[in-house]
Amino acid sequence: MNVSFLDETKCELGEGPTYDQAQDRAWWFDIVGCKLFEHDFAAGTTTVSDLPFMASMLGVVDENTQLIAADDGLYIRELLDDRLTMHHPLEAGNPATRSNDGRVHPSGALWIGTMGRNSERGAGAIYWFFKGELRTLYPEITIPNSICFAPDGASAYFTDTVTGLMMRVPVDPASGLPQGKPRVHFDYGVHRSGLDGSVVDAAGNIWNACWGASCINVISAEGVLLRTVPVPVLQPSCPCFVGENLDRLLVTTAWQGQNEARRMSDPDGGKTLLLDDIPVSGKPEPRIIL
Repeated sequence: MNVSFLDETKCELGEGPTYDQAQDRAWWFDIVGCKLFEHDFAAGTTTVSDLPFMASMLGVVDENTQLIAADDGLYIRELLDDRLTMHHPLEAGNPATRSNDGRVHPSGALWIGTMGRNSERGAGAIYWFFKGELRTLYPEITIPNSICFAPDGASAYFTDTVTGLMMRVPVDPASGLPQGKPRVHFDYGVHRSGLDGSVVDAAGNIWNACWGASCINVISAEGVLLRTVPVPVLQPSCPCFVGENLDRLLVTTAWQGQNEARRMSDPDGGKTLLLDDIPVSGKPEPRIIL
C-alpha cells in the first residue's frame, strides 16, 4: 500500500474519522485541541473549525446537518452557519468524563462511548442512541474503542482498551440493540495498549488501529489475524474508508502522552494518513436517524 499524509497538521489526539460518499468529504477531530477537521477530496483542501468543547465523533444526518458527540452531550451542527445546538445530554452532569469512540449502526442508531478525562478506571460507558432514546449498554468502561458493525448489521464489535480484548455481540439489524452477551472475538494478549479504533470492510473484516504499535491489524469475522499493515507513526488511533470506491483508508494519529524524546523519534505523530492501493473496499457509513 502507498502511505501519504492527507493533512500535515499534528493533532494531539486525532480521532473519530468519518466519510460521506455523497459529499465526498471526510471529518475528524483533535479531541484535546477542540478542533474539527473537514477534507474536501474533490478540491483537495482541508478546513479546521474551533469547537467550544471536546468532541470525538460525527454522524451525518443529511447534507446540511450533522450530529457531534461532545463532552457533555450530542449536538446538532448546521453546516450552513456552523451553529451548534444541544440535541441530547450525555453525562452532562459529570465534568470528569468526555465522549470517545463511536460509530453509526446500519439501522441509523448510534453507539457512543464515554471515558474519564484522565482515563480513570471504569469511569465511562457505552451507550445506544436511536430516534431520541438513549440507553446504557455497557457501564464501567475505562477506554471505549473499536466500536464498529458487521455489514449486515447483525454483529457489533467493541473493546475496553485496557483489557486488550475485542468483543463481539449479536445485535438486532433493525435497531442495533444487543441480543446476547458479548464474547471475546480477538485477544491482543500482551499487546494490551494496541487496541484502538476500528472499521469494518465490505467483506466483514475489521481494520484496527494499533496504538503504540505503528500498524493497522486486519482481523477476520472469524477472529483470525489476516495481515498487519505498517504505518509511519507510533500511535495510529482510528481508520475509516474513503474515496469514490471506498478503497482508500484515512487514519487519524496522535502524539498525546509522548515525552520530548519520544516525539522526536516519532516526528509525524499526529498527522492524518491516507493509505492507497488497498486490496479491498469498505462499506458506506450509514447516516444517523434522529
